[in-house]
Amino acid sequence: MPSSNPNPNSNPSTLLTSLRTALQHRKSKNSLRRLTLVPPTSTDFSSNDFLSLSTSPLFRARYTTHLSSAPPFYPFASGGSRLLTGNSPYAEALETFIASFHNAPSGLLFNSGFDANVGVLSCIPQPGDVIIHDEYIHASAHEGMRLSRAGRKVPFAHSCPQSLEDVLRREVENDEKLQSGERNVFIVIESIYSMDGDIAPIREFVEVVERVVNKGKGNAYFIVDEAHATGAFGPRGAGVVQELGVEEKMFIRVHTFGKALGSHGAIVLCCPETREYLINYARSLIYTTALGFPFLASIRTAYEMLAEGETEELQRNLQHLIEYLGNRLDALGSWDPAIFEVDHFPRSPIFSLRSPVPRQLAAACQRKGFMVHPIMSPTVPKGKERVRVCLHAGNTVEEIDGLVETILAWLNGRESEKRVARL
Repeated sequence: MPSSNPNPNSNPSTLLTSLRTALQHRKSKNSLRRLTLVPPTSTDFSSNDFLSLSTSPLFRARYTTHLSSAPPFYPFASGGSRLLTGNSPYAEALETFIASFHNAPSGLLFNSGFDANVGVLSCIPQPGDVIIHDEYIHASAHEGMRLSRAGRKVPFAHSCPQSLEDVLRREVENDEKLQSGERNVFIVIESIYSMDGDIAPIREFVEVVERVVNKGKGNAYFIVDEAHATGAFGPRGAGVVQELGVEEKMFIRVHTFGKALGSHGAIVLCCPETREYLINYARSLIYTTALGFPFLASIRTAYEMLAEGETEELQRNLQHLIEYLGNRLDALGSWDPAIFEVDHFPRSPIFSLRSPVPRQLAAACQRKGFMVHPIMSPTVPKGKERVRVCLHAGNTVEEIDGLVETILAWLNGRESEKRVARL
């Protein structure tokens, strides 16, 4: 009797074998990802909680006041998407409040920065449009571009105005509809990049675009992700774009709440017409349950603290600690780049400790109670593996000293091993 299911790929044992093979392949390359639990006594040098709001007593007290202010039987769950039962006056007022804080005409909440980037990039670019993006743009942007109807998606060298200009000129010269303004070009960047912590030269990018593309046509649009800048950079933590005063040059800004703001979710800042378009076409908004009241109240709490200046001292202390760690790492002196190299951008809370054996360096730090993680390929390009160190306003000078002393002890141990090997 013939098999009723001739497709071998539908055989569960065949499927699981292929999954196991894929996992074994990743394991053989030392790139297998695992979920881990952080010991409660560890010192955090890993999370994106830059202002330490997630453990702030002031944040917690204000947040619990918001929660307790809800009327009896007020639903804490939204119960549906924003287009069904998930909308509320509270959510709309929060969007208006955040947009005003960021000097934007309007805003639209999303459940995460990933959802926001996917929603924007999958539906805003129209057929035949061009997306030009920084080569190090976040995975969520790549996912949105993959779903996009744009005709071309073209990278430019990371944070390089000249590369952006070269790519733009080539695209415009080869596309009459871009020249005439019939088609659009979107420039997708981040203000601060998560792995290297470097700040994008946004003002220079604006100058390039206005010189090459926008000569009266206005068909080039910036989409900038401010995820790692929100709360930690700019006036009252408003971000790099507002620090530079170029809000009006940005078509869309994405601010996320799960990093320095100790909350969850994201907002897309844009004009009212773009907001309405996203409500109608962004599938990552339309087909997901909206944020419930506890999440909205947490976001409100964080932005009230920003707006009232209560986080400015945290920003200042964070900058003090950044300078202190930078000086301590500089004092370690020069090491063979094949063993250790520090990569850091001024003012950034993210430090990149380059090493060919980042797992060993991270393990040495973890054994001493300092929570850092190795960042491996494919998260970063092969050959650029590192230990990523993030500073927080709640860290102390003593904790930084302990971390640096641990790194130095590990380096001395590696040097001793090399000397023994040469004997």
